[in-house]
Amino acid sequence: MEHTPASSTVTDDPQARDLLRRAFERTARWQKDFKGFTADVTVNVSGKETSGPVIVKGPREVSVQLGDDEIQKWAQEQLGMIAVHRGPRSFEESDGKYTLTMEEDGHPFGTKLNIHGSNSFYRIKDNRITQINRKMAHPGMNPFAFTINVEESAITEDQKNLTTKYTVYYYSPTDGKLTNVESFTDTHVRVGSSDLPATRRIITYENGQVVVKNLTFKNHKLL
Repeated sequence: MEHTPASSTVTDDPQARDLLRRAFERTARWQKDFKGFTADVTVNVSGKETSGPVIVKGPREVSVQLGDDEIQKWAQEQLGMIAVHRGPRSFEESDGKYTLTMEEDGHPFGTKLNIHGSNSFYRIKDNRITQINRKMAHPGMNPFAFTINVEESAITEDQKNLTTKYTVYYYSPTDGKLTNVESFTDTHVRVGSSDLPATRRIITYENGQVVVKNLTFKNHKLL
């Protein structure tokens, strides 16, 4: 769904903007001159292993070569998602282009920050985004919504927050019915001045059973 900035009926709150900007600037990202990396990946899906090389240059430039087409496509999607979240961008290019307001409601995850025009709201605590709530609707697809709870994060050498554990709850925006839960645990390795993915474990529910998927990256080289 194409997000558009909100209409002028909502007044932007400078305090909300400062709060989100601080959290945004404290979030770890690859540096502006980051050209990508190569690595070897081993994917383990409930005990079935497959390995191969990967090249990551950006969110739309991810190559994974594995013996299993289905697992290869899944691993490519995971790396693409990592590249989207970690890729360099400015505050103005992302959430800063929307009208922002905030509410103090005493929630354990902190201040509610409304991002008008994006069907989203965040929670922020201690200069860190602790929760992301979003509703999505794409042509030809059933609308869906999700909540991401950021449970743990590390502090990088650059004193930035790098998420290491989060859980995603997927649900129907029409009836509120929970459709799936995915629990992510990530580790990272420092190569030069970049924090690159080292491992990712995902616990999810598929076809009537809990499934555990692991990605392990080795032999990282910066491009």
